[in-house]
Amino acid sequence: MHAAIAMRTINIHEAKTHLSRLVEDAAEGEEIILAKAGRPVARLVPLATGRRLRIGLLKGKLVVPDDFDAPLPDAVLGSFEGE
Repeated sequence: MHAAIAMRTINIHEAKTHLSRLVEDAAEGEEIILAKAGRPVARLVPLATGRRLRIGLLKGKLVVPDDFDAPLPDAVLGSFEGE
């Protein structure tokens, strides 16, 4: 279920019976609404998307000029200050 997030509503009693399966489904990306007497009361969603930050991914691909922290020209600075 990568293209769209599926969503279904489950009664709390049924959720108690199938909690392990519901947790697995949510971990795979499905959003599950828990209902009490047919009224939605809670949502079971995946904790993380599975995407991890890769440190150094762009190393060697970006160039930072020597003057990157030089003062801005007056015209540019003025636009930030509403002039």
